[in-house]
Amino acid sequence: MWFFVRDPVRDFPFELSPEPAEGSPPGPWALHRGRKKATGSPVSIFVYDVKPGAEEQTQVAKAAFKRLKTLRHPNILAYIDGLETDKCLHVVTEAVTPLGLYLKTQAEAGASKELELSWGLHQIVKALSFLVNDCSLIHNNVCMAAVFVDRAGEWKLGGLDYMYSAQGNGGAPPHKGIPELEQYDPPELADSSGRAVREKWSADMWRLGCLIWEVFNGPLPRATALRNPGKIPKSLVPHYCELVGANPKVRPNPARFLQNCRAPGGFMNNRFVETNLFLEEIQIKEPAEKQKFFQELSKSLDSFPEDFCRHKVLPQLLTAFEFGSAGAVVLTPLFKVGKFLSAEEYQQKIIPVVVKMFSSTDRAMRIRLLQQMEQFIQYLDEPTVNTQIFPHVVHGFLDTNPAIREQTVKSMLLLAPKLNETNLNVELMKHFARLQAKDEQGPIRCNTTVCLGKIGSYLSASTRHRVLTSAFSRATKDPFAPSRVAGVLGFAATHNLYSMNDCAHKILPVLCGLTVDPEKSVRDQAFKAIRSFLSKLESVSEDPTQLAEVEKDVHAASSPGMGGAAASWAGWAVTGVSSFTSKLIRTHPTAAPGEPNISQRPTPEGLPAPAPTPVPPTPVTPGHWEAQEEDKDTAEDSSATDRWDDEDWGSLEQEAESVLARQDNWSTGSQASRVGQTSNPDHKSPESDWSSWEAEGSWEQGWQEPNPQEPPPEGTQLASEYNWGGSEPSDKGDPFADLLARREVGTQPRPDSWGDDNWDGLETESRKCFPWEG
Repeated sequence: MWFFVRDPVRDFPFELSPEPAEGSPPGPWALHRGRKKATGSPVSIFVYDVKPGAEEQTQVAKAAFKRLKTLRHPNILAYIDGLETDKCLHVVTEAVTPLGLYLKTQAEAGASKELELSWGLHQIVKALSFLVNDCSLIHNNVCMAAVFVDRAGEWKLGGLDYMYSAQGNGGAPPHKGIPELEQYDPPELADSSGRAVREKWSADMWRLGCLIWEVFNGPLPRATALRNPGKIPKSLVPHYCELVGANPKVRPNPARFLQNCRAPGGFMNNRFVETNLFLEEIQIKEPAEKQKFFQELSKSLDSFPEDFCRHKVLPQLLTAFEFGSAGAVVLTPLFKVGKFLSAEEYQQKIIPVVVKMFSSTDRAMRIRLLQQMEQFIQYLDEPTVNTQIFPHVVHGFLDTNPAIREQTVKSMLLLAPKLNETNLNVELMKHFARLQAKDEQGPIRCNTTVCLGKIGSYLSASTRHRVLTSAFSRATKDPFAPSRVAGVLGFAATHNLYSMNDCAHKILPVLCGLTVDPEKSVRDQAFKAIRSFLSKLESVSEDPTQLAEVEKDVHAASSPGMGGAAASWAGWAVTGVSSFTSKLIRTHPTAAPGEPNISQRPTPEGLPAPAPTPVPPTPVTPGHWEAQEEDKDTAEDSSATDRWDDEDWGSLEQEAESVLARQDNWSTGSQASRVGQTSNPDHKSPESDWSSWEAEGSWEQGWQEPNPQEPPPEGTQLASEYNWGGSEPSDKGDPFADLLARREVGTQPRPDSWGDDNWDGLETESRKCFPWEG
């Protein structure tokens, strides 16, 4: 009859590497790397092979097995499982690395810091204090070979083979018989008379001194080397000297040693140790203490080890959000630690928490998420964005807090590429239409226009045709000057999305009307855009075969590549405008959009720093303005190599603050007429025109064709009355007269009927500026 005998080693739920791990410490145990068969999680496996004639050593190994199985402390090597047979002993613990190998690796990488060493030694001393003061046990083997480091950088005390009771009821201390371990024994053990008076912790504290020496100086060659502290930090040297003193009676208790090192100016009195101690007791801390701790944590994370942040700080942050009341305060350190994670780890640990946070009704939580979206948007997939995030984000468009509305608009720059057809072309456009027409905050209307220009390439062809021209035209009539600038720049950034007919019949008429805008910043951008569109039209006119190439993007489904091109003009949508908008909102939340009062405020945490605020220029005289125009024309003529997308469209923050700080000379004549229009009840201002919109917003209803031009005021010169080509000086009422006269200096008149206008030069310049036009 045959019997099946089970092999306990084969049935063991862990598998180990065939060879011992690098840096395996001296002694009877061999350290192997292993993993759990069911989950694949890493573990460490200590293996002892039973050898004939080594019964005493086998009994020591079995005692160590039992000690490790029964002792539980955060600073002692954690036992997971074990196997005992006639041939071997297997002890499975958490995945660890021998301290000697860990310090060598850190030194080679240049990452070893006193902060880590201070906390590591703190943990070992705390473990010794637990053994001697709480358990009345003498470790009897404190050395480099008995200390291990887990993946979070936490130091664990192992090597329990030679432990014995401090009360003397367990017999004499076990004999080591290994020279590498016996060199750490204190000198009083060599005194066979037994007359030396010592405390129960004296021997272990001597060995602790040896460990400290090795941590900072390397392997201990001989006991006499302890007299020279070497590289031990000065703040630790006095306490180290107490440990290796010849008199065992004066060696301090482990608890007293910790107290001395934690005193002001002590080696273990630093932010890293304090952070670790707080995390160990975080479950019993008051909510106010937790709030303060997490607020200050972000400032310290940069100086903390990466492994510590990933494996110790991150779990505590996730736990604090899941089960505590920490709220939005955990977001900043959470995303900071998230930078240390791989893409897979980020998906597993951070994204589920982020998705849950978006459903929160806490305004502080929502605005922090919107401000820091760029840190996690790349890890969000499209189904998650459309079904779990976007439905919650859109509520911000209707929020009564302007700061949340502003951040919601700007977040669309990041969300738009991941939105589906309905959310992008229907739901989002509905909110944008209402915001641009009805929002009381001019900067938010401006931001809406900027965002629309930047995400225009993601819209469907039908939505682009229906929305973009109308939206940017509406923006050019906004009473808030930066919004008008944004409308012009919107046309420029999306220039490849319009047909030639739209450029000629819809866009250029709108831009031409802005050439007499009261604000010079608006006029400057309008002239730039007009020249570019005219060059494009002229190129197609000369070579009609280019039409298909020029209009190739007009009917394309969507062209995400344009998003990068738009960044050249709309990059300030997340920098300059945000700081400027927030200034307006925080200073005067109910102020009229056209007349905000700007005040400085610190940039919100998590946002990029705003551009430096320029010094407002002094008011200019007409002659000075004309001189600036002449300089500008000269500069433009010399920069024929510029490209459309590389054009310096300027900083909206600078333009907006400049607009609010001064009024251009052009506005002097128009202010009276504007006042008259405002006082006239029959006149319909843009603001009142927006009030006719439906609550949900409508592009078709919101942006109508511009009203016919009203007759000019009495005394206004017609264009035909200007001296466009003659050599006689014009009247002083002509704002271009002096400029024309200046440009004529040094230029010989040509006999043709066009006078001095160098159209050939302009054509050549345009060709150089826009290489795609052949």
